[in-house]
Amino acid sequence: MAQRPASRQNWRWWVAGLLLAVLAGALGAWGGAQWSPAAPRLTQEDIDAAVLHTLHTQNLPSKSARAAAVIAPSVVLVRGYRDVPKGKDKDKDKEEADNGVGTGVVVKDDGTIMTNLHVVSGSSRLEVTFMDGTTSPAVVVGVRPENDLAIIKPQKIPDDLVPAVLAGSGDLQPGDEVVAVGFPFGIGPSVSAGVVSGLGREFPVSKDQVMRGLIQFDAAANPGNSGGPLVNMAGEVVGIVTAILNPTRARTFIGIGFATTIESAGVAVGIPPF
Repeated sequence: MAQRPASRQNWRWWVAGLLLAVLAGALGAWGGAQWSPAAPRLTQEDIDAAVLHTLHTQNLPSKSARAAAVIAPSVVLVRGYRDVPKGKDKDKDKEEADNGVGTGVVVKDDGTIMTNLHVVSGSSRLEVTFMDGTTSPAVVVGVRPENDLAIIKPQKIPDDLVPAVLAGSGDLQPGDEVVAVGFPFGIGPSVSAGVVSGLGREFPVSKDQVMRGLIQFDAAANPGNSGGPLVNMAGEVVGIVTAILNPTRARTFIGIGFATTIESAGVAVGIPPF
């Protein structure tokens, strides 16, 4: 499992520091008299009142915003291209065409990226774009068709690349808050928030294949989100977004999305089960 980087190991300390800073500011605003030598010692009630005052008068980052900020450096845009015939000689006269976009998440220090198999299928060339704008050709190094997963490796990576922290889905419960980060229709990075709607779901991929053990969620996801991370409020990846359900022919979100659990996804990159 990817080790929690220092910047992420201390995210809870960052939150605690933020609250302390807010508290200090609130107490300062509460009145200079509170700090005068003659003033009585602060009580727990004074502190509680100051914190409540600050919470009512200051805008603090939401849990979803903090989770999205944690995972953002690890999310990549995956773009595929394919060769199509251009002239009479189909073997020689070819040009490159767009084969669609998706999302991936960096899971190892060496730049290993996890995405969906259907994101890269049919592409003769792959290109990934990291959050700092760095682009690189990438190749498929492993697939797990039964989980619609693919592992790709870029040829170059940013110097300060930060892999995601992975977490098991065993503690998830319906109603738990989650965030999906990706590139719906190529727009992004985009963040959507929702909750876990259910666990152990099934999704028919074809007549002969059914994906099982999926996380159902209601954070908005559309074509392009595929392969992106589904994260908990700590910014840890609990699943890989893989499908949306729409009983019509429209490829748009109606509130039912599915993600492969990180336990199933982790096997694809040799990460031990949680």
